[in-house]
Amino acid sequence: MTTEVAVLGVGMHPWGKWGRGFVEYGVVAARAALADAGLDWRDIGSIVGADTVRGGYPGYVAGATFAKALGWQGARVTSVYAACASGAQAIDAARGQILAGLSDVVLVVGADAAPKGFFRPAGGDRPDDPDWLRFRVLGATNPTYFGLYARRRMAVHGDTAEDFAQVKVKNSAMGALNRYARYRKRVTADEVAASAVVSDPLRLLDICATSDGGAALVLSSLEFARRHGAADPVRIRAVSTVTPRYPHTVLDLPDIATDSAAAMEPAGQAFRASIATAAYEEAGIGPEDVSLAEVYDLSTALELQWYEDLALCAQGDGAKLLREGVTALGGRVPVNVSGGLASFGEAVPAQALAQVCEVTWQLRGRAGERQVADARVGITANQGLFGHGSAVVAVR
Repeated sequence: MTTEVAVLGVGMHPWGKWGRGFVEYGVVAARAALADAGLDWRDIGSIVGADTVRGGYPGYVAGATFAKALGWQGARVTSVYAACASGAQAIDAARGQILAGLSDVVLVVGADAAPKGFFRPAGGDRPDDPDWLRFRVLGATNPTYFGLYARRRMAVHGDTAEDFAQVKVKNSAMGALNRYARYRKRVTADEVAASAVVSDPLRLLDICATSDGGAALVLSSLEFARRHGAADPVRIRAVSTVTPRYPHTVLDLPDIATDSAAAMEPAGQAFRASIATAAYEEAGIGPEDVSLAEVYDLSTALELQWYEDLALCAQGDGAKLLREGVTALGGRVPVNVSGGLASFGEAVPAQALAQVCEVTWQLRGRAGERQVADARVGITANQGLFGHGSAVVAVR
């Protein structure tokens, strides 16, 4: 029995700071995905919404919120929350419904209207919330642990601030070509070095912003796709949503250890590597088969770690891979040819979906100036708070 589902349509709302509600962004993305699929909203049997905790009650029931905004038509509805992994887990929920025969075609939508500055825990005092604990007990906002992680790479692997800057240079060049990106300007290494220090050694241009944005996919069974004229669609072959495997010495740590703040080795590294391993195993491929990757570059240093955790190179060789041009457009395995979060910023429920949108355009050969030659296999990767894994493998 096949475990693949077809990607019939993809759509996005441009990232930025638009000052409007998340529902508007999601509806624009959803309608674009439906148009791309050649389907009407009334053809959809199920809708899965990736939740946003910043959107009030409508954000907590995003599936129903988007269904209402598009017009009640009786579709099955599901809402999913997994922090930065919400989009990937929404895809997994949709795929499960299709493979179980509950729906032939499913619309997946994620959108966010982010506040200015770094993300704060939603609501008031929440001592059971890992974000709240991290902020209040450790004083560790997101840029703080990005900087700690960068320092560790410098100490252990010999990475330099110049290496980190080159990640931004690479990604900004791609973002400049992407009409959905928030930042569409090439950045030089000198400009990165001249930007303000935020969390040593990382500077302002090393760290991604927060953004508004939306993304959507139309997924279907392969049989439905063929009946609707898609003889050779992009197919999702694997979705990894695994949890960490920590050594016993780490199990007694508080819940903040399951956030990406817990970038301790080997625990944090093992978690990210296991996300990729599970995706490769389910897809029946290896890293040598990957044509391109879209990864979670919250900071420039973290992108280098993903090269290693996706097994695109050996541990410690991420900066070497970058220096050799392997991860640039035209290299052996281009990474973040969309421009990445460096060019988009975080719109949390949408970002894993946006990664799959980019991979889909690439596998279709419709990415324009960003096109990866002969792209056949794409992998996405990010992780969410509290141990949510996230990786998607798509093939053509």
